[in-house]
Amino acid sequence: MKLGIVGLPNVGKSTLFNAITKAGAESANYPFCTIEPNVGIVAVPDARLDRLSDMYSPEKYTPAVIEFVDIAGLVRGASKGEGLGNKFLANIREVDAIVHVVRAFDDSNVIHVEGSTDPARDIETIDLELILSDMEYMERRIDKCRKMMKGGDKKFEPELRFAERIYSVLESGKSARTLTFDEEEQLLLRDLPLLSLKPILYAANISEDAIGGDENDYVRTIRRYAAEEGAEVVVISAKIEEEIAVLDDEEKKAFLSDLGLDQSGLDKMVQACYKLLGLISFLTAGPQEVRAWTIRKGTKAPQAAGKIHSDFERGFIRAEIVAFDDLMSCGTYAAAREKGLVRSEGKEYVMKDGDVVLFRFNV
Repeated sequence: MKLGIVGLPNVGKSTLFNAITKAGAESANYPFCTIEPNVGIVAVPDARLDRLSDMYSPEKYTPAVIEFVDIAGLVRGASKGEGLGNKFLANIREVDAIVHVVRAFDDSNVIHVEGSTDPARDIETIDLELILSDMEYMERRIDKCRKMMKGGDKKFEPELRFAERIYSVLESGKSARTLTFDEEEQLLLRDLPLLSLKPILYAANISEDAIGGDENDYVRTIRRYAAEEGAEVVVISAKIEEEIAVLDDEEKKAFLSDLGLDQSGLDKMVQACYKLLGLISFLTAGPQEVRAWTIRKGTKAPQAAGKIHSDFERGFIRAEIVAFDDLMSCGTYAAAREKGLVRSEGKEYVMKDGDVVLFRFNV
């Protein structure tokens, strides 16, 4: 899963990126301190893996991972080349979802590119640039379909109608993600790399002293925008996350407890992104390795097996599955099997979050 961190300059993008990846991207109090997209890989926190590790004492411990891309700050006019322009819109095309960091605090010591804190304006600024870029792309698509139809190729008519419907929504100032699509249209979408169609998570960046308190008007504004387009919101303090990032596990727990928090901002972001993208994890466990594998909800057993190796999917026989909670309550895999809690599932089985699985295959 690749997530692109976007936002206006100086809203806390690189600070957040530094914190969650510990990758040390440059962070400074001026616009465009991020010139090339920084990429960092972060492990997905999963307490279930920790408990499986306690059970098996494996040689390897392999969590699922998320790739974060810190994309340079967009400004008004980016779609026309302003600021750092289209280069960074192209970076956004490559990600699975967008994490839009929105400033939700006042601080006269931190420059805002627009001169003041206004989440509604900031969100609309970024959205508009993505929409304008998509409109330019769809104009080319529509022109191509019309030319092909003039040449007598009627098969482009459904694609033309589809493209025109998307364009009319974009022209009205709304993102493509506000549309719903039927099965036939879903197939057409595969060839449309639209920026405003990507799932979006808003990260409301609040000040350190606001942690644990009531949500301010800025955060409420962000939640209102997110609700209108079915997006997710996490409230986070990039500065706090930066402080947490350098602590070991025990210090981190104590620090969060002192703040009245039960999880870090990273944990919240991961959970929200999984929900946003419809993702779940299945687990494999044994003396050699405990590991989490990320799949989409609705994935069947053979395709899940294919995440491990293509031979597993090609030669799939069955999946031996025990629910994580059942395995923990029994204490051992053997005990779970004795109680009849290890199931044998075939090719039509739909994987569930937390399934602990052993795939049987033959090639």
